[in-house]
This record gives sequence, structure tokens and C-alpha cells, in this order.
Amino acid sequence: MHSSNASQIPSAPWWTFGYLWLVIAGPAAVVVASIATVWLTLAFPETLVAQDYYQQGIDINKTLAAQRAKAMVPAMQGRNHAATPAK
Repeated sequence: MHSSNASQIPSAPWWTFGYLWLVIAGPAAVVVASIATVWLTLAFPETLVAQDYYQQGIDINKTLAAQRAKAMVPAMQGRNHAATPAK
């Protein structure tokens, strides 16, 4: 004769266990965040690169070189004046 009280106690439904919800919450949050991210990327597409990006880069480099050369004019004039022998 086997008289075990453990086998006679009915188990509770699965949704009453708090740890189960803790385990489910992490992946559920990731799924919701992924859906939100996909919706944002499809609703607001971003065009980052222009068709003529290479030419725009070359133009920017030319502008920066011209600005650097213009900024160096006083120093170059002073250097050239100091290097010129006196008469």
C-alpha cells in the first residue's frame, strides 16, 4: 500500500507560476522591439548616399584645400619676406 499525499494534490495551472512569466517576458520583449524596428525602417526609409557622392567628396576636398591655402597666405608672405635678402 502506497499512501503518498503528493500524488493526490492537484497541480496549479501554468499561468499562475511567476517564474514562467519572467522567462517569457524576455523573448516577448525582443519580438515586440523587432516588430517596432521593422515598422520604423519601412515607414521612414532613409536615403543616406547621394547618387554623385564621389563628386561631392572631391568638391568638398577642393573647398577645404582652398580654405587651408587662403589661411596660410600671411604665414607664407612672412616666410618669403624673411627669406628675401636685404638690398
